[in-house]
Amino acid sequence: MAEPTLFTRIIDGEIPADIVYQDEEVTAFRDINPQAPVHILIIPNQPIPTVNDATSDDEKMLGHLFVVASRIAKEEGISEDGYRLIVNCNRDGGQEVFHLHMHLMGGRPLGRMIKTSDPL
Repeated sequence: MAEPTLFTRIIDGEIPADIVYQDEEVTAFRDINPQAPVHILIIPNQPIPTVNDATSDDEKMLGHLFVVASRIAKEEGISEDGYRLIVNCNRDGGQEVFHLHMHLMGGRPLGRMIKTSDPL
């Protein structure tokens, strides 16, 4: 069996975290290095290393991630002004922890995702 990820250890209560939501499918907690006033990670309780590893069996839970994100955005008071949801995949995509996770970010204008002057 693979070594537990940092996120698995948070779900299991081995590592403390500021958990804002948890149910049988997903856990959401505040990022320890926030990039916006609101920066929450939403993760499946069952580890999926990357988006590439998701299967049709994961569809219900993946949809649930978005429903939970919407709920948390409302609770955090950022749903009306807007927020960003980010899922990184593998190293070139910026993924640092190989346990699929969604970043919920908001609380200020976030600007463009990619500058138009960036080379393709």
